Amino acid sequence: MVSESKTFLEVQEYYGKKLDSSQDLQTSACCSSESIPQHHKEILAEIDDEILRKFYGCGSPIPENIGGKTIIDLGCGSGRDVYLAAKLAGQNGFVIGIDMTDEQLEIAQRHVDSQMQRFSFSQPNVSFRKGYIEKLDELGIASDSIDIIISNCVINLSPNKEQVFAEIFRVLKPGGELYFSDVFCGRRIPENLRDDPVLYAECLSGALYTEDFRRLMQKIGFIDPRIVSSRRIELNNNELQQKVGMIDFYSQTVRAFKLTQLEDICEDYGQVAIYKGTIAEMPHSFSLDDHHLFETGKGYPVCSNTAAMLQETRFGDHFTIIGDTSVHYGPFDCSNGPGKNDGESTGPACC
Repeated sequence: MVSESKTFLEVQEYYGKKLDSSQDLQTSACCSSESIPQHHKEILAEIDDEILRKFYGCGSPIPENIGGKTIIDLGCGSGRDVYLAAKLAGQNGFVIGIDMTDEQLEIAQRHVDSQMQRFSFSQPNVSFRKGYIEKLDELGIASDSIDIIISNCVINLSPNKEQVFAEIFRVLKPGGELYFSDVFCGRRIPENLRDDPVLYAECLSGALYTEDFRRLMQKIGFIDPRIVSSRRIELNNNELQQKVGMIDFYSQTVRAFKLTQLEDICEDYGQVAIYKGTIAEMPHSFSLDDHHLFETGKGYPVCSNTAAMLQETRFGDHFTIIGDTSVHYGPFDCSNGPGKNDGESTGPACC
């Protein structure tokens, strides 16, 4: 296995010097094909073309209801998601972009003043810092200080993923959320392929096997991560297909909350959740994950984990939860949750 320092250098070289735009990527792993919400599209139209051209994400990891929140973007690159989140967070919110690549950070930093003017903000609500996502303590990020952490196809590039997730858990406030898009796979990557520099930089050979990801998250304290969306990745490259074509890769958006009372399976306490329809961009329904869609005003039976995610987080003011955990009725079947999405989905989730 290559050393961490060698991995960092290879990734910096690939994204800082070898790639000029997303068109230079050899697979679709780091190219987003998710449907972008209309209000996000309107903000993206305000972001400079240079920032967008240098974007290498694999999803759209900007969650709902982030106004006034403190947010970190891990591996922010040229800053597309930082600026998108900054506009949604508003003048009272703040977004910190962290990256280790000088060329990417130079682009992100150079556009701060012009983007603030485009957003009609009186002062910057963004900050870009050079550093490693495994070492947030070295960047002065205090424990229990961050509301939301996002990341877009970056964590798979880390040679020490356990340390990344441990740092995320440390700095999130109780009830805070990790919401990220990344590459996962349906089997473990053979050891000899993990050292392939192109496969690694293309976000493939560093991908986590879905079950190993589930185990790692539980070890860290993220008990019940939920899949928001999932798509199969097309390699579209004969040489790479010959190397890793036997492995199924997925681009997934996942959310996980820092909630210590969650249980390792879904349990039934007779609770019911009702969405009030009070999140501005979601007046008619709220989607928690790929199999929980809550129509406004309608009551849905939920497991205790889902109830906690809706009640003990920033979503608490937008839901009415009927019932508590005083009486237990056995396991809860979340597989047919409210508004279940029957589209493709595979990977980690308690439900």
